[in-house]
Formats: sequence, C-alpha cells, structure tokens
Amino acid sequence: MKTVLELDHRKAIQAINFFARKEGGKIDKLKVIKLIWLADRRHLRKYGRPIINDTYYAMEYGPVGSSIKDFTSFNMLTKNTETDYLSKYLKQNNNNKIESINEPNMDVFSDSDINTLETVYNEYGKLNGFKLVEISHEYPEWKKFKKVLESKSSTREVMNYKDFFLNPKKTSEKKVLQDDEKTLSNSKKIFEENFQLASYWI
Repeated sequence: MKTVLELDHRKAIQAINFFARKEGGKIDKLKVIKLIWLADRRHLRKYGRPIINDTYYAMEYGPVGSSIKDFTSFNMLTKNTETDYLSKYLKQNNNNKIESINEPNMDVFSDSDINTLETVYNEYGKLNGFKLVEISHEYPEWKKFKKVLESKSSTREVMNYKDFFLNPKKTSEKKVLQDDEKTLSNSKKIFEENFQLASYWI
C-alpha cells in the first residue's frame, strides 16, 4: 500500500535532525534511516498513524523510507521549498554522515511524535546501522520480500503499512515494537479509517 496521505517534509527533515543531535551532531545515513523506520512503525502501531507518512520500500538493507533516503542523500529534490528547508538544518558530511547545522524545530511534531522519537532512540540509539538492519530483517513487512530480494530479481518492493501491524514469529527484539492486541486492533482501525478518508481526496 503506497500511502495516499501527503508526506510531511518538515517532519522528515526534523526527524533526521533530531537523531543527528542525539548522536552529537552527526549521524550515519544507514542508522538514521533505520531509526526513522522504527519510530514510524512504533507510532503507527500505538496511535494509528506514522510520524513521517513516507512511502516505504523493502530493500537489501531492510525497510527504507523513500523520501528519507532522498533527504539523507541530498538528491532528487525537485521542490525548492524542500531543498531550502533541508539546507537550513542539515548538510552532508564525509563518511556517509549527515550533519546537523541548526537546532531541531520540535514544534513540527506532536507530543506523541516526540515521545516516540525519544523512546526509539533510548532503546536503539546505542546500536549501529548494520545491527539495526539485522533487526529489521526479523519483521514481517520485510520478510515477505526476503526471497525476491535475495534472489536479486528485484532491488526494492513497495511495503504495505498494514504489515507494520504484524508481529514477528520469532525475534530477539524486546519490548519497544511489541504491543498488546487491543492496542494494535484499535490503532489499525484508526489507520484504516484515516486511509479511507484520505483516499476520497485523490
């Protein structure tokens, strides 16, 4: 399911900026892409909506937000407003790092967004990007494409937000991405209602 809701480029850029600041001002591209997936997954399962509202693809190194990848690569930016906004807060650094050049504007986020970003960093911030890739490979939204990706017959497959509500059958993961069935059911209902409402405006 490619989302019909519009990407919030301010949230996307400020989420990258937030995590860069948590890392002392610079963050590895792979790591921040995975942290934002974790935050979107967590927030969706708890509140019925993702934070960024990106389009996710399953790729060799796990789930990848399409726009987050573009922003961290500083390419394919066709809208001047996005390019200008990005340049106010972030710049490329050597060794695949993204550098924060301005304090994050946290006003773009809701309280639940901020809480989720903090929670995810507290749990996963100590891990490097490749460990986060390993974790992401345990989850259903990526595992459904495991064979086709490993066979190299495809390099990316669009992911379905509904699959984010599924729990892995077996995982070394702990508590952060696990929720009780009632919470998941309620959040999924909210998501489906919002998705249906948004589709009327296409």
